[in-house]
Amino acid sequence: MMIGWQRAKNGLRNAGLRVLVFALLFIPAAVSAADNLPPASFIRTSGTAFTVDGRPFFVTGVNNHYVTFGSQDEVIHVLDDAVAMGANVVRIFLQPVIGSLDGSTATIWNWRLEADASDLAVRGMYLLSWDPGENGMAINDGANGMQKIDFLVAEAGKRRLRLIIAFLDFWAYTGGAQQMRAWYGSQDQSTFFFDDPRTKRDYRTWVRHVVQRVNLLTGLAYRDDPTIMAWELMNEGNARPEALRLAWTAEMSAYVKSLDSNHLVSSGHANVSEKLSDLTIPTLDFGTWHGYPLYYNLTVQQFDDQITEFCQLAARANKPVLLEEFGYARSNRNSADAYAIWLDTLARDPRCAGWIVWRLASRQDSGGYPADEHDQFDIRNDGSVIWNILKAATARAAQSRETRPASEAVREAP
Repeated sequence: MMIGWQRAKNGLRNAGLRVLVFALLFIPAAVSAADNLPPASFIRTSGTAFTVDGRPFFVTGVNNHYVTFGSQDEVIHVLDDAVAMGANVVRIFLQPVIGSLDGSTATIWNWRLEADASDLAVRGMYLLSWDPGENGMAINDGANGMQKIDFLVAEAGKRRLRLIIAFLDFWAYTGGAQQMRAWYGSQDQSTFFFDDPRTKRDYRTWVRHVVQRVNLLTGLAYRDDPTIMAWELMNEGNARPEALRLAWTAEMSAYVKSLDSNHLVSSGHANVSEKLSDLTIPTLDFGTWHGYPLYYNLTVQQFDDQITEFCQLAARANKPVLLEEFGYARSNRNSADAYAIWLDTLARDPRCAGWIVWRLASRQDSGGYPADEHDQFDIRNDGSVIWNILKAATARAAQSRETRPASEAVREAP
């Protein structure tokens, strides 16, 4: 299906993109697992760019929602598919969170669901729970808890993949912040968690535990592991009012920085309506925004313009900004063209720091890919046109950005 452009030059650009995409399919992926050595250097920032060892690190990444509780085989499938795509970053959330094991404090989501991991069947795995004996939060360091995160971090490091790790999810799909406010009997989804002294204490306790944890497989404390690119305070922490969100973000980002001087910190907020209002907080190293054009009733071209707008905001703040979630349903006839256009814009604009597509889903233990009949955002290593467009984009980023000094990339930004 032809797309109506606002500017005639985009029609020519679209034709060129088709040629570029297929030409780039034969360029080797930017990330290789051959040497089996974890990353040695931490990711830094320089103006609107991420850097590693003085060179630009343009993020070409994938989100995954189940690697923290999937089986070891499912985790390996995701990481191997990320490498096959040429991704350099995988973004995850630390989950699940439940009520009490004895049921006296309710779990507000279906913890006992029998399904594939992608459909949120966690098979008895949890990270945080309520301990009625201690009348407080309990952290699960066992084989069905933090040891699964140890495995994920160790395997990502072997493949030289970087991780962006959100300490918590705002949403209740696997508990998240909504489960933690429910421990205290609250029904307030937007304010209580971010304002109540007990949940703020629980959050700080959790953050400290994660940052200081020593990985049983690598021997490295998480705060000392370069495999981790950045910490995010929360996935889409939609505190209300906005003043509360900004105050909580400032407080907790400063707390993370006080524990860990090695890693970058960001909010993980969707930041679309707020236009990156949290980017001025000094203890946030980079900005994040989440773009779903149909949710905001945007055309492909309008979303492309929004990408440019947010990269301009990055230049204004002199910090990197990531489009760290975006998706467009496969059922849209122009979906392949849309991905190609947006990825091209992100690659060409030197003020843009990268992208992380929502979401990579790999083969499940049941043998097949998730059905994904609702949102249809899943990206699969299936040789599809969209998969090949993403591979081409990662290869292009590796060639055009990661071979230049960071200072050169920054000078190009207006």
